[in-house]
Amino acid sequence: MTDTQKPAFRRVMLKISGEALMGDTAFGLHPPTVERIAREVKSVHDLGVEICMVIGGGNIFRGLSGSAQGMERTTADYMGMLATVMNALAMQSALEELGVFTRVISAIPMDQVCEPYIRRRAVRHLEKKRVCIFAAGTGNPYFTTDTAATLRANEMSCEAIFKGTKVDGVYDKDPKKFDDAKRYSTITYDEVLQKHLGVMDASAIALARDNSLPIIVFSLDEPGGFRGILAGEGTSTRVHG
Repeated sequence: MTDTQKPAFRRVMLKISGEALMGDTAFGLHPPTVERIAREVKSVHDLGVEICMVIGGGNIFRGLSGSAQGMERTTADYMGMLATVMNALAMQSALEELGVFTRVISAIPMDQVCEPYIRRRAVRHLEKKRVCIFAAGTGNPYFTTDTAATLRANEMSCEAIFKGTKVDGVYDKDPKKFDDAKRYSTITYDEVLQKHLGVMDASAIALARDNSLPIIVFSLDEPGGFRGILAGEGTSTRVHG
């Protein structure tokens, strides 16, 4: 995209997994990877696009795996929400090192480290060109960060959700295991649900469908991928009605 071109979207939600922040490590945060993703976000922010973010917590703690090991599900989910706050603070630090003003907004109040979620205040931050990172999911157990991203995207009037993953779109089966895996260039919400494609969980897909919010799945590992997809370049899958 040249500097004179206008991006296709004015306000977007970027959803990434906590695992995306691990780099090649087994768990936790890999600072060079966090910085690389922050540079991707900055490159889009520099175009004038208003950016919301939701980051998962799976690199630190995943509620479902905790409950599978015998932990009470509600407690495990709250621990997962706290992990997302840690990731959000790390991303905020990386973005502000690059000169991008950022606010971490938590669904669970913890005023010493971040803001509580107030919709009108969050919208005002976006209007002032601050990146808003929504942490702690929806604030409720049994809901994933995919659902939280879709909920916040609707509340913030985002025009699309960009789901950054390890692969360059939605496939009919795992492309890392099957050489004949087929990538969809576009696919409907209903097809994603019927074929159990695992783009996002069913609640998130249904919420996006009910509000006609497109989901664009792309590879976050591709340098310049986020900016490129916004310009209509590169490889991705668009989930729509």
